[in-house]
Amino acid sequence: MQVYKAFFKIIFKNLSQIMIYVVVFISLAIALANTSNQTVNTDFTETKVNIAFINYDGDSKLVEGLKNYLGKNGKLIDIPDDNQKLQDALFFRQVEYIVKVPEGFTEELLSGKTPQIEKTSLPGSTSGIYVDSIINKYLNTAKIYSSNMENLSEEQLISYVDNDLLQRIEVKVNNSEEEISKNEKRAFYFNYMAYALFAVLILGVCSVMLVFNNTDLKKRNNCSPIKLRNMNYQMILANFSFAILAWVAMISTSFIMYGSYMFTAKGALFLLNSFVFTLAALSVSYFIGNIVKSKGAMSAAANVFSLGSCFISGVFVPQELLGKTVLKIASFTPNYWYVKSNNIIANTVNFNMENLTPVFLNMLIVVGFAVAILSVTLVIIKQQRVSS
Repeated sequence: MQVYKAFFKIIFKNLSQIMIYVVVFISLAIALANTSNQTVNTDFTETKVNIAFINYDGDSKLVEGLKNYLGKNGKLIDIPDDNQKLQDALFFRQVEYIVKVPEGFTEELLSGKTPQIEKTSLPGSTSGIYVDSIINKYLNTAKIYSSNMENLSEEQLISYVDNDLLQRIEVKVNNSEEEISKNEKRAFYFNYMAYALFAVLILGVCSVMLVFNNTDLKKRNNCSPIKLRNMNYQMILANFSFAILAWVAMISTSFIMYGSYMFTAKGALFLLNSFVFTLAALSVSYFIGNIVKSKGAMSAAANVFSLGSCFISGVFVPQELLGKTVLKIASFTPNYWYVKSNNIIANTVNFNMENLTPVFLNMLIVVGFAVAILSVTLVIIKQQRVSS
């Protein structure tokens, strides 16, 4: 395994240059994880609306039940039955809603008619819509019972309505604002990894290929007892081993930062997607390594290709903010499909085949890039061998 050992000896000589990208990536990832974003709580919370309740329907038990129900869900404010005082209370926000129950309301409701309650609220206010829904819920429930049950007393009607309205449904929101923020950070971690991984692989592979593609050394290798097929096998194995080591170094920080999350379905998909991208990045690095002729060209290729492809593909700037023309150009790079998959994984809640199909299709496209670029590289190597 002389070629394999020589490969890593060259890597170790250039390790300081390669480690710059690794250290910068890990430092940025840790800094991002420790940045606490203040998220706005958008969860629904029930509020108490100030309500003025005026009853013109006498001693109606149904109206009294409605008043009690409003008192549980709002705050009843005692305002005299005077239009001027009621309007002043509404204007100065002492109350936000005024309810006036007309005379004969209960009798009309129980007889199957649809009587109207006089309601006054702040124009366009959410509190008005909220109290409307409370009143409608109570009266509609009462009307259902009175329409379908004969000889029902007001006491029984109120009892049935109260029992129904006591029922509550517990709603749990799994994807909270905090979880969304965490998913965005995790997606950015793996998106940004594309830049660091590309730079590391290009620098590492190119530094080795510059040595092995040296004309004098190539002639000496051709005279060596090691068969060309065995030499190529060791070179492929060394490149693949180096890519795996670079990938492991990049993802190791994610296990420290995100812990058990990396063992979930989302974490596994992020890892799988990054591994597939590593194969494509290795193919591109191998291609560049066989066409560059100097260390200056190697550094330029590492910076230009890694930075350029990452800028247009959504690594540094979200894809939603990039123009259609830029995205069309970016679609000819594996970075674009890699970032697209990461964004889908971060935003997916239910993992089923319908949601995961786009992710796997994107991975296949990235694998296609790897195979196509490797094929072109092998053709170039064969032409170089013939010409030499």
